[in-house]
Amino acid sequence: MMGRLRAMREPLKYVQGRDALYKFHEEMGYMGKRWLFVCSNSGFKACHDKIESSFGELDDYRRYEIFGGVSSNGEIEKMMQIVKEDNIEVVVAVGGGSAVDTAKATAYYTGKHIVIVPTVAATDAPCTGLSVIYNDDHSFDRYLFYPTNPDAVIVDCTVIANAPVRFLVSGMGDALGTYFEGRASIRTESASLEGTGITRAGQALAKLCYETLREYGKMAIEACKLHVVTPALENIIEANVYLSGVGADNVNCAAAHSFYNGVTAVGCKHADHGDCVAFGTLVQLILEGVPKEEFEEVQNFCLEVGLPVTLEQIGITSEEQVKIIAENACVPGETIHNLAGDVQPCEMYDAILHADALGKAVLAE
Repeated sequence: MMGRLRAMREPLKYVQGRDALYKFHEEMGYMGKRWLFVCSNSGFKACHDKIESSFGELDDYRRYEIFGGVSSNGEIEKMMQIVKEDNIEVVVAVGGGSAVDTAKATAYYTGKHIVIVPTVAATDAPCTGLSVIYNDDHSFDRYLFYPTNPDAVIVDCTVIANAPVRFLVSGMGDALGTYFEGRASIRTESASLEGTGITRAGQALAKLCYETLREYGKMAIEACKLHVVTPALENIIEANVYLSGVGADNVNCAAAHSFYNGVTAVGCKHADHGDCVAFGTLVQLILEGVPKEEFEEVQNFCLEVGLPVTLEQIGITSEEQVKIIAENACVPGETIHNLAGDVQPCEMYDAILHADALGKAVLAE
């Protein structure tokens, strides 16, 4: 009988820097001569001119499509049609998580190269080997897992510096879960997010992600407010996009992401992914029974960068809602089951209320 294989996955190429998009063609031109850019509205505005200037005098075919805003089956179908009709060789995502997920699926189903140009550092989606797919009525349909991660990711730090600060903070919330969820998965010898054994390299990236957040988070926020690119901002962009994405892919999620999935069941429309993962990390630490010092270290980080430490800050106001969150966070197949000891809804409920109370207490001080 074979044991579980250890595996490591990441984008083939990761490029990041000030005004990096002026080098778009220089870095990505090896992939082909016919390009489809799947853009969000703001992504098109922020990136079009720089990308175009990178092609100079070249006569590569380039088509820019503003997509519908959600990575839905219908939207993916539409983009696949364009790829076939225009003989596209490379699909490029330009925008946030939904543009990224749409372009990834389009490239996968048509067998083309995929490049990701994130315009916000709000999630680690650019580097991962999966997409979240929605139905055309915007309800959740499925996770789509790919055999590989994207061909390339290119991050223009000037674009990120000019995006609203709240996106950067949200990305830090998503990244905050990486180390603690990975550590929990390793303790229970769970598989990685990709279903393989967990490498030491994956563990190291997850740990470096947390250390980077602690050391540079506050400074990066101040840089972003000024729309300036400094080493601190570069470090946090790398943590949010690369260390968190490749880290999470090669370790696994646990209670923090299950908490977010529970919140979506309450129908909390403005609940931000990163905010929920940050508070969910505090909930996970309660479930794990960590000492006061470690809990306060993570809670203080949240306070320092403006991530939520109470339920009210993510729009949860009743114990009835908490009950629904706890039940949905513990359904079979949820990553919360990577924690040691099978977490029951009643335990999750108590941990959520405890984390909230500790947050209220520290805010009252």
